[in-house]
Amino acid sequence: MTSTSAAAPHRLAFTKGHGTQNDFVLLTDPDGDLPLDAVLAARLCDRRAGVGADGVIRAVRSDALPEGAAALADDPAATWFMDYRNADGSLAEMCGNGVRVLVAHLLAEGLVEEAEVRSGAGLAVGTRAGVRYVRRVRGPEGQDWLAVDMGPWHLVDPVGAAERGADAEVGVHGLDGVRRPGLSVDVGNPHTVVALASAAELEAADLVRAPEVDPPPPHGTNVELVIVEDAVGRASTSGQPLGVIRMRVHERGSGETRSCGTGACAAALAVRSWAGGAAAGAPERWLVHVPGGTVAVRALEGQRVELAGPAVLLARGEVDLGLLQG
Repeated sequence: MTSTSAAAPHRLAFTKGHGTQNDFVLLTDPDGDLPLDAVLAARLCDRRAGVGADGVIRAVRSDALPEGAAALADDPAATWFMDYRNADGSLAEMCGNGVRVLVAHLLAEGLVEEAEVRSGAGLAVGTRAGVRYVRRVRGPEGQDWLAVDMGPWHLVDPVGAAERGADAEVGVHGLDGVRRPGLSVDVGNPHTVVALASAAELEAADLVRAPEVDPPPPHGTNVELVIVEDAVGRASTSGQPLGVIRMRVHERGSGETRSCGTGACAAALAVRSWAGGAAAGAPERWLVHVPGGTVAVRALEGQRVELAGPAVLLARGEVDLGLLQG
């Protein structure tokens, strides 16, 4: 079992993993002994002077964190908490790719049992956005995937969505300078989804710089650029309609990433809303192609959403904290 106490005090044990190339440094700290602050997280994520990642995930028991008390009150089975920080060190509410990779890490470390992700609703995990449930599923081509009940979602401005299909204007660097309509979707964290006209536009967008969202969301936002390949669900692997979209994302606090789980959910739900939702027969199931691979999104009853995709553990190692801070 790897833990933060398994190495000498000046060395920190870690695991590196990714979900559709959205990559993370994973730390095992059951008792919450590691002072993971914004500075340490940012240094670990530095791709030149650190380990390199889109974020840091600390696996800590819920009863060892003040934030974990709410998770345990919601579901006493949520004994593990995902303490997640973005690449710049800022705290994040949730990460759909990250929670899958965290569960793969917990399984590999022997901290949870495989039976827990194969029975009932799945393994309960505490996050700052609430308890999430992760279960084992098969991907669209028989892959061994993990699926996350991402919990409730909502349109930030339902009236604007119904009347205009948008509630914001977004300026994207690298395009024509024209602000495009954006739809705000909350999936436990904030997202603004923008539809583009072509694959050429999607490729031309400069997401090194953050898109400009007006009005500015109070806590920032992730911005998803999408093109719709099939909004009516002609594609199908199971006889059920299956929508298809392609997406790039600029993540709040991380910049452009190869994938974003909550962003994939937000993008699929926005396109489904533009297609008229359930009342118009828009698909419940969506494939979302991102630069790092493909994930599946499913609209659930009760205004909830599920995300499924791969979770890959790449390596284990130790980092010298003295050199990291030098």
